[in-house]
Amino acid sequence: MSVVHVGPHAVGEGHPLLLIAGPCVLEGRDFNLRHAEHLKEVCAAHGVPFVFKASFDKANRTSGGSHRGPGLQEGLRMLEDVKRALDLLVLTDVHESHQCAEAAEVVDVLQIPAFLCRQTDLLAAAGATGRVVNIKKGQFLAPDDMAYARDKTGAPERVLLTERGTTFGYRDLVVDYRGLSIMRRFAPVVFDGTHSVQQPGAAGGATGGNRALAPGLVRAAVAYGVDALFLEVHPDPDNAPSDGPNQLDFGLLERVLTEAEKIRGALQ
Repeated sequence: MSVVHVGPHAVGEGHPLLLIAGPCVLEGRDFNLRHAEHLKEVCAAHGVPFVFKASFDKANRTSGGSHRGPGLQEGLRMLEDVKRALDLLVLTDVHESHQCAEAAEVVDVLQIPAFLCRQTDLLAAAGATGRVVNIKKGQFLAPDDMAYARDKTGAPERVLLTERGTTFGYRDLVVDYRGLSIMRRFAPVVFDGTHSVQQPGAAGGATGGNRALAPGLVRAAVAYGVDALFLEVHPDPDNAPSDGPNQLDFGLLERVLTEAEKIRGALQ
């Protein structure tokens, strides 16, 4: 398994567990800065390397009437504010090939949403930017097939692969932990503990979820062996504009990180 460098942080076996965290979607300049500053302080207290994440557009919402976000230009301005004001690395999703180069001028990691992990032109455009590319495994895809998604970027040495659950019947996801070790043969693996507890379309035209299940899944993933965690976090998840039911509040994030530290320590 390779080691991928995200800014000054090495991600891979033998290196500290990286945390990718932030709200599902960008909400406003002051909110973003307060949120990112708090997460930075939490991660510093736990000694965890940190990448701030937030989306400028939620293009895969269940309903066409759902909140999507500020859009590409305004969203990138917000992410640049966070990056400069707080000296943080930032990650955001891209959905179309033409967005990659512009987003790469600001962000450190381009993320490919799970539904788009087979889109050849999108993967190639993301890889061509020179940025790290985090590819989320499709809910419909075998973990072995993520090797092909990695190769489509043309830059396999800069790819992270993320597990976020597999479709199990209607409106439910399960995590097959065997997939973590399978994908880890191809690239460092990120475990998405919050999207893995989603219930797609279960909230009447919106995605539901059960955040109470996330800590247990994260504990298992850390024990099984992952290189990074991806967690969506919000100060008031029940009133978040997107993915509220599966986002962690700050208190639950502290619990998850404390438990992850203990497990990693026991394994060393």
